[in-house]
Amino acid sequence: MPMHVSLEQRLAALARQVFGGRVARFVAYLGLCAAYLQGGLVKLTDFPGALAEMHHFGLSPAPLFAVAVIVLELGASLMILTGRLRWLGALGLAGFTLLATGIALRFWELPAGQERFMAANAFFEHLGLVGGFLLVVWLDLAERFSTNRKLR
Repeated sequence: MPMHVSLEQRLAALARQVFGGRVARFVAYLGLCAAYLQGGLVKLTDFPGALAEMHHFGLSPAPLFAVAVIVLELGASLMILTGRLRWLGALGLAGFTLLATGIALRFWELPAGQERFMAANAFFEHLGLVGGFLLVVWLDLAERFSTNRKLR
């Protein structure tokens, strides 16, 4: 590299070699989807447990909600991992996560203490997941728009 290249540019070039490839991108998507793949598979293999979870959160009819959650968690994750309508799968998981977080982690209703502290942490961690999925939407649409413009 020429001497006039800044340290930031050198570090970015090094990082691009490690994190700029398809494998790193897939691992990132897999990490983002891991909880949804695990959750969907657990609900699929323990449907009575999935029904109990729906009842716990007051969702009725429980079988309909359980099936919808399983299909969304697994289907949207596969869309992200395969790249087929990735933006739509990410948007679906962002919306689902935001809704589920509002239902399951209402920390503001809990009395002060450890339980409220843990619920608040989980609430904001889930908001981070929503942000991650929205970033996937943005990047995928930007990439598709850029590719479509080059094809014209």
